[in-house]
Amino acid sequence: MESFVFYTSSSSFSPSPRLSLLRRSQPSLKSPVNILPSSASSRPLLNLRSPPSHLLSPLALFNSKPSPKLQAPPRPIQASPSPPPPPVAESPKGAKIIPLIFSLSIGLIVRFLVPKPAEVSMQAWQLLSIFLSTIAGLVLNPLPVGAWAFLGLTTSILTKTLSFSAAFGAFTSEVIWLIVISFFFARGFVKTGLGDRVANYFVKWLGKSTLGLSYGLTFSEVLIAPAMPSTTARAGGIYLPIIKSLSHSVGSKPGDPSARKLGAYLVQTQFQSAGNSSALFLTAAAQNMLCLKLAEEVGVIVSNPWVSWFRVASVPALVSLLLTPFILYHLYPPEMKDTPDAPAIAAKKLELMGPVKRDEWVMIGTMLLAVSLWVFGEAVGIASVVAAMLGLSILLLLGVIDWDDCLSEKSAWDTLAWFAVLVGMAGQLTNLGVVTWMSSCVANLLHSLSLSWPAAFSVLQASYFFIHYLFASQTGHVGALYSAFLAMHVAAGVPRVLSALALAYSTNLFGALTHYSSGQAAVYYGAGYVDLPDVFRVGFIMALVNAVIWTVVGSFWWKFLGLY
Repeated sequence: MESFVFYTSSSSFSPSPRLSLLRRSQPSLKSPVNILPSSASSRPLLNLRSPPSHLLSPLALFNSKPSPKLQAPPRPIQASPSPPPPPVAESPKGAKIIPLIFSLSIGLIVRFLVPKPAEVSMQAWQLLSIFLSTIAGLVLNPLPVGAWAFLGLTTSILTKTLSFSAAFGAFTSEVIWLIVISFFFARGFVKTGLGDRVANYFVKWLGKSTLGLSYGLTFSEVLIAPAMPSTTARAGGIYLPIIKSLSHSVGSKPGDPSARKLGAYLVQTQFQSAGNSSALFLTAAAQNMLCLKLAEEVGVIVSNPWVSWFRVASVPALVSLLLTPFILYHLYPPEMKDTPDAPAIAAKKLELMGPVKRDEWVMIGTMLLAVSLWVFGEAVGIASVVAAMLGLSILLLLGVIDWDDCLSEKSAWDTLAWFAVLVGMAGQLTNLGVVTWMSSCVANLLHSLSLSWPAAFSVLQASYFFIHYLFASQTGHVGALYSAFLAMHVAAGVPRVLSALALAYSTNLFGALTHYSSGQAAVYYGAGYVDLPDVFRVGFIMALVNAVIWTVVGSFWWKFLGLY
């Protein structure tokens, strides 16, 4: 702020000191006092009501009205400076000390204190210790996920546990690049407004009651999911804004008792249904493709993956999608049962959006092409990642998204970094025999308990599912445990393809256990409509509901398909 000084000129003077006044006023004619800030001193003084005293002639001073007494000499009045801003406490830089110590300790204890089994080589044991420290860091977060994975990668090379080419081998994985490109497709859906348009159409058609509104939102996500492979992007970019708009229109506010009027129910149903939408299609979530890649490294090959995935998941997933809004309607009921204004609100939004735009048509055509190639690509010799690359090329050529959009999609590049590290380490652990050794140990334990393969399947699935309470990422869970649990299934005699797919479906379903269990969990909980105890209570109950549906309905359907 500029500071400046000005002198009061309103004082009047008695006749006796006129000569001294004259002498004092003469120098000021040569050098007038600047009463304005420096930036304005060169501008003409056109807006003053009367000229200041130092610009008046000496005769004007003599003719001024006499004052009863001589005033004190003028004193400068200085504008008080603005108070300095409060000091901002700097957040500590670098790694968080306590999580860092715990993460490193786990690997060091395994490497130097736990006896190495005779069946495992020193190289494999050392890599296992690095891998466990990396996984612990993903859970405890001493650094951002990508940075911590890079440290693990560097350690594996620095200790000569892996060669440079072996450590970076997974960066050329087709599945990982398919995941990266899927983020760019999700950006296109949000940028063009196509996802928002589809969701609003379903609200317009089905939104006259709260239950119908919930079904409209749920099945619009089913329609969008195969072409928008990010549950988090669907939640934050499409569904939460729609839910907030509908809730505010009826006075249902976050962090307020009115949240239970409508908003809390819609958030819970969308949150709990999203896992089944992601489990229904291979390309509906990034972790699905990672699961099949890891299964391939364990030796389990799923032929024609897109079609096989959908066929096996279709019946139990659709039953869950049909029952979830209805069950929550009674388990976590909304106060408002009818929403007659919702279709009108959606219709108004669609009217404001106008007709389908050119970029939306391009997005529709591109995604139809990509999904068609994902379904039939094996028959025509086009791999899934090539189909995705073709779709992205079309979007770039026609300007639906630009390269800056791709560069700004930080989550895609971060995923590339740490996914590749985890996949690479997991693959090397398999090659070095660690996963085989672990699975044989678990298989011997299960055999000692005289468990049949269906019983072993139930125990392993439940363990894999509920251990997710310790994870804050679905993909992190997959990278850490999927390969090991799949090997345990196979060693226990569970049919191989059934094992691989059932674990992958569970990976989607446990994303609604807690407020930190997935990216979409953080989005929906962060909206403020649902209290934390309700998140845990409803999450646990719906986990049991999904387990029953997928076990009972799935077992009959999978028997019909010949999976066992």
